[in-house]
Amino acid sequence: MKKILIWGGTGQIGTHLVRKLTQNNYTVTVVTRNIHQKGHIIKTQGNAGYIEIKECSIYDEPKIRKLFESADICINLIGILFEKKNGNTFKNIHSVFPSLLAKLCKEYKLKQFIHISALGINEALDSNYAQSKLDGEQNILKIFPRTTILRPSIVYSSSDNFSCNLMTLLSRLPIFPLYYHGKTKFTPIHCTDLTDIISFVISNKVNSSVIECIGPEVLSFKEILIILLNSINKKRLLIPFPLPLAKITANFFQLLPNPLLTVDQLNLLKYDNVVSGKYKTNFDIGLPAKKIFSKEIKKYSYMWTEGGEYSRKKNV
Repeated sequence: MKKILIWGGTGQIGTHLVRKLTQNNYTVTVVTRNIHQKGHIIKTQGNAGYIEIKECSIYDEPKIRKLFESADICINLIGILFEKKNGNTFKNIHSVFPSLLAKLCKEYKLKQFIHISALGINEALDSNYAQSKLDGEQNILKIFPRTTILRPSIVYSSSDNFSCNLMTLLSRLPIFPLYYHGKTKFTPIHCTDLTDIISFVISNKVNSSVIECIGPEVLSFKEILIILLNSINKKRLLIPFPLPLAKITANFFQLLPNPLLTVDQLNLLKYDNVVSGKYKTNFDIGLPAKKIFSKEIKKYSYMWTEGGEYSRKKNV
């Protein structure tokens, strides 16, 4: 029975993935920095005996090493959208830490290392987020060439930080800004489609160095907003936002503990989040994503309609 070590397993992707893997009889060790806050969530995701939870800082190399002693496969799901204090920089999270994992995968002769990166990072030269992701990929592949890097587009589900945050804002704001006229293109992929890809990579021992993970449709940012508005039965003014004004607001927002928008994210929004044509996609490896954004959104958008969880829409 394969033993899988998962970093970042308490987030949106991690909770879905743990459920998927334990259902397929893998034993999973989930590492979290705060077992008291997140441990109870993971414990409910699989059968007893298949899940072990360990508390460990990503800066504690001796403790990290011990976790590799009994692992067969390592999966890194850790990533941040904005920088925080206490060393949580793009460089540390997206480059330094993954490089350490790759080094330990090589040292302890693990069978596989699966690293979650992001789609569209090659083109975004003025985004620190994208460049740290790209540096991390390059370092990993130099250290442990057998790594499989998955580059998903926007990942969504009922517990995401994308569609849920947007629906919250759209339900409260009478006007919503369209950065770059809302023309930026995305290929959103549902979280369960992504975890199916990860499971497929493990069970089929896929060794492609980079796989771009996309959903079945290409949507502009404006089209995404319209789908969300229709789903929560709201009408809002979508107004193109001048770039100089957008940068001023982003500079203000990024001072907040959990910013709605940062200058780096604004830079990233310039670039389409679609396949590059340089790498294989999940469709190429025989695992096409099937979930349609508008249909999946309807399954949980009732929480942002009048009546919330008691809304009639829930049962439609």
